[in-house]
Amino acid sequence: MATVENAAFDIVFTDVDGTLLDAEHRVIAQSCSVIQGLAPLDIPFVLVSARMPEGLYTIQNEIGFTGPLVCYSGAYVLDVQGNELLSKPIALDEALDLKAFLDTELPEVCCSEYGFHTWACDDDTDPRIMNEERITTLKATRASLSEAFDEQGIHKFLLMGDPDQIVAAQERISTAYSNLTAVRSSETLCEIMRGDVTKSEGVHVLCDYLGVDIERAIAFGDGRNDIDMLRAVPRSYAMANAPAEVKDSAAGVTELSNDQNGLAVQLEQLLGMR
Repeated sequence: MATVENAAFDIVFTDVDGTLLDAEHRVIAQSCSVIQGLAPLDIPFVLVSARMPEGLYTIQNEIGFTGPLVCYSGAYVLDVQGNELLSKPIALDEALDLKAFLDTELPEVCCSEYGFHTWACDDDTDPRIMNEERITTLKATRASLSEAFDEQGIHKFLLMGDPDQIVAAQERISTAYSNLTAVRSSETLCEIMRGDVTKSEGVHVLCDYLGVDIERAIAFGDGRNDIDMLRAVPRSYAMANAPAEVKDSAAGVTELSNDQNGLAVQLEQLLGMR
């Protein structure tokens, strides 16, 4: 990997919702030229998200760049050609056990299951599913977990509900399934993955694969599920819109929020473009 003489970094890792995208989960047009400008400098721009691959490809296509992906918060890492570099699925029998628990103990919470390139749910007419479809521009498949997935297992459960329901769900699942990790990615969302899944591992896997020194990496994030990534990368930035605990975990804080295109502005400053 060539080191750019006037750049302080060789690779960029960024969260998506609340970081790269605005509050309406949209690409900010002014960021496109900055991100596209990294390619001639041989600087990979890597999306690190709880989303599935297809939910990240749409963002890449809209901005106009290609690159590796860290999907499902580190449970599924792909190179630029879509080849698998890391996969940490929940075993199918454990996933079926958790789904039965959710249906019985937390029936008011809306549940989706994700594995590899599949998004399944019980009811695609649920308004919460339809809203997620609107945000991601993807379509959920109405199918039971056992119909949609095989012995390879699944990478993530996504729970949607009112804030008090999500807090209760996180607590109940953390108690009942100590080998899984339940993390609130927002007040109304809880992501469940294997307990050994982290965004920081995805960052390390890609740095090793690409031959980039992690000391020459930068990372951006805004949520609690970004904390381990921000701590793993020496030059990390919490967004101005991030909670205090996230800001405390990063080396720095962007001057501007995600709605103000804070990530692209910070990149421009680091590249000496401003």
